[in-house]
Formats: sequence, C-alpha cells, structure tokens
Amino acid sequence: IKKSVMTGQVLKTEKKLPIKDVTITAYAASKKEKVVFSDQAGAYSFAELKPGTYRFVFEKSGYRKIVRDNVIIKLDEILQMNIEMTEIKHFDLMPSPMHFTDF
Repeated sequence: IKKSVMTGQVLKTEKKLPIKDVTITAYAASKKEKVVFSDQAGAYSFAELKPGTYRFVFEKSGYRKIVRDNVIIKLDEILQMNIEMTEIKHFDLMPSPMHFTDF
C-alpha cells in the first residue's frame, strides 16, 4: 500500500524561532490517527498517513492552540505545512490588577 507524508516546521510568530516539543495530532474522521512531536529545529513529520481529509492540531503549553481543518492528504504526495504559534503572554492569563481597584 502506498502512503503519504506530511512534514513541516513550527515557529514562534514573533521571532520565527523554532519551537520544540509541540504535540501535533492528526485526526481523520474525528478519530485520532497519529501523534508526533516537533524536534529541536521545530521540524515534524507524519510518515505513512492514509490518503484522506485530516484535522491537524498543534499544541504546546504556553502557546495558543492551532487547528488546521480539511487538510487533504493525497497518495504518494509530500505535503508541507509550516505553522506559526503565538506565545500566550502572562497578561493574557491573569486578570489585570486594575479590576480590583475600581471599587
């Protein structure tokens, strides 16, 4: 059986630096197919994906989750998908102290 490959790189939006240890999950028909992790260079690859339509989810703590829906994987094709992830800044998570002083 012939298989398809998807590769790419995960970078920080701000400085375009690679992000390692990003969890990348491939879902086909809402079933989890395969999970890979980005390496030191931010690179990842899925070998041996069956052709079809996939959803890819990129997750790492401290970053906003990225979802790519309706990615079509074709037989004997190498698809490249580079992703940029935005760091969640500390002030995005914490309520501003200003809210407590308005009374």
